[in-house]
Amino acid sequence: MDHSVITFLSIILLILGILGTLLPVLPGLVLSLAGLLIYKYGTDADLSMLYIWTFVILTLASAVLNYVIPAKTNRKYGGTRWGSIGSVIGTIIGMFLPIPLGFLVGMFAGVFIGELLHDSKDMNKALKSTKGAFIGFIYGTGFSLVVGIAMLLVVILDIVNVI
Repeated sequence: MDHSVITFLSIILLILGILGTLLPVLPGLVLSLAGLLIYKYGTDADLSMLYIWTFVILTLASAVLNYVIPAKTNRKYGGTRWGSIGSVIGTIIGMFLPIPLGFLVGMFAGVFIGELLHDSKDMNKALKSTKGAFIGFIYGTGFSLVVGIAMLLVVILDIVNVI
């Protein structure tokens, strides 16, 4: 296959991956990583393996952090272990909901319900905890977005022979 077609396909995957960090219907950094690997091995790119391994590690870290960070920030905002557990359970259940952004709805509902199960009289605390989970989601999404953009930039800079 022609190198320019492979390069074009790689860039499309990288862009879709960046969009996937914001849209849950796309597998985000997995697409970006696939684009990077296709570029590396499908063309005669002289891209260092350091980039490949760094982005593999950052992609794996992002997958873990997208579950851990909301649970941790939930606790920072006064949430309890119940809210943290609810966050993880809600996210997993939400992925199977037939609604847009189901994972996000599930995460917030999980935190809120978990906190209410812990203390049904303190709705304000449950709301603060849910706010913490939302802030954690923003942090995790921001991290993934930065990693995806970095992958795209590495490929573009390699194409124009800057790196």
